[in-house]
Amino acid sequence: MILLVTGIERREQCAEALARSLAEPVVTAKSLLDATAQLRAETYTAVVFDDELTQSEPNEIEMTLAHMGTAIPLEVNLAISGTDRLVRGVRAALRRRRYEEASAHEAAARSLRGELSGTLTTLLLECELALESRGLPAAATERLMSLHSSLQNLRMQLERATGYA
Repeated sequence: MILLVTGIERREQCAEALARSLAEPVVTAKSLLDATAQLRAETYTAVVFDDELTQSEPNEIEMTLAHMGTAIPLEVNLAISGTDRLVRGVRAALRRRRYEEASAHEAAARSLRGELSGTLTTLLLECELALESRGLPAAATERLMSLHSSLQNLRMQLERATGYA
């Protein structure tokens, strides 16, 4: 959901154009105080601020920004921007956000894979070394073999899920 914050009279037309073009619900707010209240109540993917409001209400902008969460802030001069330009700007920002999120997820997954792989290799080696020990009771040998088998299955699952181990 997108929040459009502007005092202009054509705000509903702009909201409809955004909703239609982006296939995402758009809610409007007439002021930064209204926007802050809406940000407290809902989660938004983007908040589009009219340049005129941010300049005319400098004290309220800080409070509004503090309640945005993970929403993308966009500042647009709606007095001179047509709806096509507004839609292009919001679409580009959402595209950048999706790319950044995908990159962050990929980096986190790569890091986790590396950590899991190292730990898994260590556990497998420790099991193999323990199994080579002489004089282990049969029950301990069975448990170690079961643990080793489970660790190998976990490694295969990790390889299938990530293409990496």
